[in-house]
Amino acid sequence: MISELESKMIPKGRIDLIGLGRLGIRTGLNLIEVHRGGPSQIAVFDGQKISGSDIIFRMLGAKNEEYKTDFFKKLCTHDKSYREVISIPEYVNEDNLDLVKGDVVVIEIAGGNTIPTAANIIKHVHSYGGKTISTAGIFGVGDEKIEIKDISEFDDTNPAVEELRKEGITENHLVITTGKFIRDMEPVTPYTLDEVAKEVTKTSLKLLIDIYD
Repeated sequence: MISELESKMIPKGRIDLIGLGRLGIRTGLNLIEVHRGGPSQIAVFDGQKISGSDIIFRMLGAKNEEYKTDFFKKLCTHDKSYREVISIPEYVNEDNLDLVKGDVVVIEIAGGNTIPTAANIIKHVHSYGGKTISTAGIFGVGDEKIEIKDISEFDDTNPAVEELRKEGITENHLVITTGKFIRDMEPVTPYTLDEVAKEVTKTSLKLLIDIYD
């Protein structure tokens, strides 16, 4: 009986991570380590190379000028038949949206106005029936309450949510936030990133289970 159950608890489906920065790498590491289930493929998108300020990458053994996605691929030592990392060292834009194919797509990009890009990705993923999650303010020292819920459930006090709504994203999209933004003049700490990554990982897995259950 146990062996029969074990044979069914194999990795299934694909999760795409858009952005492999300090938060993305944490989410990715969590997903790699999932046992008895989880995704069979993890596709990672980021055009940035590692620099001296990428401390978590350097702690894991990365070298400067290596693409973040290529380095992450090396961290996954599973057999490809069990779990495969697909490295795409490119920023997602209108010209390569077709590369995004995940059952669940997690958008963890930062720096500048990322809302139009996020909205384009969300619309693309929804067009083929995929599920989406994105961040909307994850500043804070580490003791903030983390919320993750559908964009339709937020009030009008979250500026990132409001900008997404202006781009036409009004429902069927999950948003995760600490409720703190750059305007609050608080840092982004590893404690906050760890907790946000945990919530994103758990939610991504639940969505994947719902699709393949």
